[in-house]
Amino acid sequence: MVTVQPERVTLHRELPGRTSPFRVAEVRARVDGIVLERRFEEGSDVAEGELLYRIDPKPYQAALASAKASLARAQASVQSSKLLAERYATLLEDRAVSQQEHDNAAAAYQAALADVAAGKAAVQAAEIDLGYTRVTSPIAGRIGRAEVTEGAYAQRAQATLLATVQQLDPMYVDLTQASAELLRLRAQWESGALVPSGEGAKVQLVLEDGTLYGEEGVLQFSDVTVNPTTGSITLRALFPNPDKRLLPGMFVRARLEEGTRPEAILVPQQGLRRDAQGRASVWVVGADQKVEVRRVEAPRSVGDKWLITEGLAPGDRVIVEGLQKVRPGSEITVVPGAQAAR
Repeated sequence: MVTVQPERVTLHRELPGRTSPFRVAEVRARVDGIVLERRFEEGSDVAEGELLYRIDPKPYQAALASAKASLARAQASVQSSKLLAERYATLLEDRAVSQQEHDNAAAAYQAALADVAAGKAAVQAAEIDLGYTRVTSPIAGRIGRAEVTEGAYAQRAQATLLATVQQLDPMYVDLTQASAELLRLRAQWESGALVPSGEGAKVQLVLEDGTLYGEEGVLQFSDVTVNPTTGSITLRALFPNPDKRLLPGMFVRARLEEGTRPEAILVPQQGLRRDAQGRASVWVVGADQKVEVRRVEAPRSVGDKWLITEGLAPGDRVIVEGLQKVRPGSEITVVPGAQAAR
């Protein structure tokens, strides 16, 4: 027999989910041209800024040279336009030229300055396009298969996909929880029966083969929209993945903290029985040392015990051994159990 006493218990829930990468970068062509070289091995780890492809740069080198020549021509024109405008300003004071001629010279100078600005922008654009012929990884991660080979024609308009890089450490795990279950939890949180763990709660992961993942994760957030098809919401947890054991798309089960029940009543599993309808009951010893059957609500187990939400109060004595010998109303001699309900 054990005497039940309230205790603080952290409750966990197991939810299904799938892994997804922390970041995904699709490497796409930003200029037109023939792919000259692939510089990575498929399935390898790449660093941020590492060269992945080289697209034929010759057309863009020629465009840059042309833009620089146009800029030099515009800069030369600025100098002559400036001198002419200053000369006309002096002559205007002596009334040697008309106001119209002076205004035309000043306007020509401003137009030359604008040509220089346009020339600098054209040079910058040509340098950018030339830089895009060197395709680099935008993030550090693991690169998948090559989507194009040497000799393929990459197009800016179609944004040709060249490869995909995924950051696998850390790794997201997207979990699904029924909205009805969330409503039940919130009702318990509001009543104070359960203290929520909230964001940052610890999460453990069970892999597809049933083994427990060695790293512990944390709950990031829960979605604000219920999926109308499944009636569930999405929770997201973040896990370290230094050994790359987790791969995108894996089916997993996550054990996360629902919250803490400050006044939980627990009963050893051998002390509870269920009838054909699944209703739970326990044998308790009353103050007169007589046995009675007590209906209880035992919605879930916690380790090797049942969590009792209704039917028992602190101090109740529950029989956990010799149940086949007791009968309702019989008087017994109490022998404390070796295992306390705690």
